[in-house]
Amino acid sequence: MASAVVTIRNNGSIRIEGDFTIVDQEGKPFDLAGRTMISLCRCGQSSNKPFCDGTHNRCGFASVVEARALPPPAPPASAPPKPAP
Repeated sequence: MASAVVTIRNNGSIRIEGDFTIVDQEGKPFDLAGRTMISLCRCGQSSNKPFCDGTHNRCGFASVVEARALPPPAPPASAPPKPAP
């Protein structure tokens, strides 16, 4: 199993380090050219999406994030009852 650390950087990108694969919506992997660290865009302004190109430094992006516990996941939707024969 892949082992990676994901760091949400204040006022910046999402950094991924370690052993990981990034795929597009169809599951096709990006060729990361052997990189073991990349940064993903959080500001939405990168000209190289989904990767960060540093534009957050010029566009005034501000987002400070602290780790927190998420609430429990919603229970799965139950199947509707089957009609009586």
